[in-house]
Amino acid sequence: MSKKIEELKAKILEAHKNEDIASLYVLEQEVHELLDEDMINAYYTNILDLALEKLTNMLEAHIRMDMKNVQDFATIRALYEYAIEHYSAGKAKDASALFEVLSGLTNDDAFSKSLSIHTIASAENLPFENFLESIADIPATQNAGTFYISHFQNKAQELLDNSKS
Repeated sequence: MSKKIEELKAKILEAHKNEDIASLYVLEQEVHELLDEDMINAYYTNILDLALEKLTNMLEAHIRMDMKNVQDFATIRALYEYAIEHYSAGKAKDASALFEVLSGLTNDDAFSKSLSIHTIASAENLPFENFLESIADIPATQNAGTFYISHFQNKAQELLDNSKS
């Protein structure tokens, strides 16, 4: 095994021991360049396990996560990616529940409002591809530089309005 891979594994192990999700995300590009698919999957599983543990602790303590705190931000990102993974895999009800929990988990109003649209779309079993095509505004989201879908087309307001009636 190459010295670079050994050094990367040591960094990952150290970040895991410190429960440092943000540091794990910093290593993401290196992980994709140096590790095989099984190790990459284990790496993301590691991030998710840490994020779920932190989520449990936050819920038990009745504390909201602060998106300005790097660890909280990284935790929310990991949990959001997990919810999107469920949604894209056709597990819309599971995704909806995760989006709903996440929407109330932070102090960030823009994130919460965005996730309310995610929640409704997935709760109504709108296929993920349709969500991306007709509800999400991917170019605006990319321009905003957010890790989550943060901008939406006009149909998103219709979705919100219909869910309230």
